Amino acid sequence: MSTILDGKATSNQIKEELSQEVTALKASGKRPPHLAAVLVGNDGASLTYVGSKVRSCEKIGYDSTLIRLEDTVTQDELLETIHTLNNDDTLDGFIVQLPLPKHIDEEVVLHAINPDKDVDGFHPTNFGKMALGMETFIPATPFGIMELLHRYKLDISGKHAVVIGRSHIVGRPMSILLSDKGNPGNATVTLTHSRTQNLAEITKTADIVVSALGVPNFVTADMIKQDAIIIDVGITRVPDENHPKGYVITGDVAYDEVKEKASFITPVPGGVGPMTIAMLLQNTMLAYKRNS
Repeated sequence: MSTILDGKATSNQIKEELSQEVTALKASGKRPPHLAAVLVGNDGASLTYVGSKVRSCEKIGYDSTLIRLEDTVTQDELLETIHTLNNDDTLDGFIVQLPLPKHIDEEVVLHAINPDKDVDGFHPTNFGKMALGMETFIPATPFGIMELLHRYKLDISGKHAVVIGRSHIVGRPMSILLSDKGNPGNATVTLTHSRTQNLAEITKTADIVVSALGVPNFVTADMIKQDAIIIDVGITRVPDENHPKGYVITGDVAYDEVKEKASFITPVPGGVGPMTIAMLLQNTMLAYKRNS
């Protein structure tokens, strides 16, 4: 039976630490950190996620600003908003919530964000620094996973880690961080994706599996070895007419069967998700300290 890597409890611990820092800053006459979020359109998951970020800011004493734009906004109008935020000295960091409407080029938008305010860690400058092992803003989800491994004192040095999914937001940065020098780190990493052949043969050799595929219940017990560490990044709304909300949140991992075999496992929800928000707040504090 596996130990649950409790992202909710761990994220609350991080928020409490940040809250104490904010209290100390205010007591010394300084302003609190300030995070802004730009939300385009009315995507349900994005609304929930951004709402959670704003509430978390308020809870720990950060200033927060939510900028809502219609999904008919032009790319130039969105870039103008970003330009304004880049030049706002009262603002330490901001995020543009993804996905964006089809008529807007996400790459152009992300490149327009000042790297010093890019607390999502998506700008090429920050991604490059991360790849080189320099201090920078690490994308919040991979940062959260590394922090979870660190706080549970899981030693991955020399272990074989398999990452499923090669997105710039999770899979690719995850492969870099797991193999990086440091603790946790120094793992030998295999990065797999939709074109990988014999995927189950590869995952069966893994001491750590990080799945960021977005396919519900994809990773089954017969795909992992005994006592592997399982990190489930997947979060999919699966329709369920028996549920009050009309859907259930499901991860990439067939949790009930895999937890019997894994040594450590993240639940969905309550695993990686809360850690993502906590590390976004952590990145905002880092930006604040750089600006002070």
